[in-house]
Amino acid sequence: MKTLLTKLKTVQGLDSGPLAPHIPMYLARVHEHGYKLKTIRRHLCLLADFNRWLVRTGRGLRDVNERAIDAFLRRLFRQRTWREGERQSLLRMLCILRETCAAPQAETVPLTPAQALAARYRRYLTEERGCSDWTVVNYGRHIDRFVAQRFGAGAVRGERLRARDVIAFVQREAGRHGRGYILQVVTALRSFLRFLRYRGDITTDLAAAVPSVASWPRSDLPKHLPAEAVQAVLDSCDLTTIVGRRDYAILLLLARLGLRAGEVVTLQLEDIDWDNGQLTIRSKKGNGWARLPLPSDVGKAISRYLRLDRPRCSCRNVFVRTAAPYQRLADQSVISSLTRSAIQRAGVESVRKGAHLFRHSLATAMLRRGASLDEIGQVLRHKDADTTAIYAKVDLDALRRLAVPWPGGGL
Repeated sequence: MKTLLTKLKTVQGLDSGPLAPHIPMYLARVHEHGYKLKTIRRHLCLLADFNRWLVRTGRGLRDVNERAIDAFLRRLFRQRTWREGERQSLLRMLCILRETCAAPQAETVPLTPAQALAARYRRYLTEERGCSDWTVVNYGRHIDRFVAQRFGAGAVRGERLRARDVIAFVQREAGRHGRGYILQVVTALRSFLRFLRYRGDITTDLAAAVPSVASWPRSDLPKHLPAEAVQAVLDSCDLTTIVGRRDYAILLLLARLGLRAGEVVTLQLEDIDWDNGQLTIRSKKGNGWARLPLPSDVGKAISRYLRLDRPRCSCRNVFVRTAAPYQRLADQSVISSLTRSAIQRAGVESVRKGAHLFRHSLATAMLRRGASLDEIGQVLRHKDADTTAIYAKVDLDALRRLAVPWPGGGL
């Protein structure tokens, strides 16, 4: 840290003033997050301006909060153009000041009764049901809307909930969204209404009043890409760039092993057994954790990314952000966004563009090469054989042998 301070000693305005004692901790934080020296210097110059502004306006550390930061930035941006990340760097300093109790904690905005109930439901999902973060976020957003629409900012009276309230909410949502989204809405509603009954807020089984969504098992053909289209998507990655090489490794994991997007996000450095050529998959779906063989092309792509492109950081996830702060990818939506971009870049036409498309494509390709449904289920780690059975519908040759001749003769 002394070396870093020596390199940045030319930054003026931080040797005194309210922020001066806290600059070493700030430097340690941004250094840990992997920011480059040039970026850190720019951050320090901004902090020096903020430090001088605090002195000039008679403010101390007890006056530093989000409002003070915004007031400073409004004054600063009248003099020059805005730069990306400047507010974030000041908020990072504010976080340090609050951690050390040098600045007051953030003012808490009182929750409405409906918001407080939704927050208790989220805690219930996490602490008592052991749900994943993804489930808590997705169920919670539907419940936020439901309680806000039914109770607004007023008191929450569970005994006033009626079946018609539940049905009306589902009908409104169904008018704006597709079947997959509504399936998630009704699942979240049933969970929430069972939670209310568990707490004693309602005595009627309103979960039974949630409308069912028409969903015929295996009614759809699995959407997939032919092998040449999958290869075109892989070839669209620019292997001369860091982002391109990282994305190529991710796409190979999807295409060759059929990983789910969330499994790619949670993949850890210690999950790769280089000596035995195996990969440990962490998953709460299907059969849970599993060990899969690591194909040579996948291993080479990951190895190249780790050796040449992955930034040095404390994060144990294999794939991290390409810009500081170097942290794990936020969630599976990052993987889905990456696949959509790659498909569009390759000029491949497809109704579906998410990460699961490659999982379906792998299963379809295996079936056409002669793999059994049991073998496909093992690779995809399906818990239920019925889940794999949908792929039987894309084996047209086998289906033709089962087809009964049409009484009127062939056309």
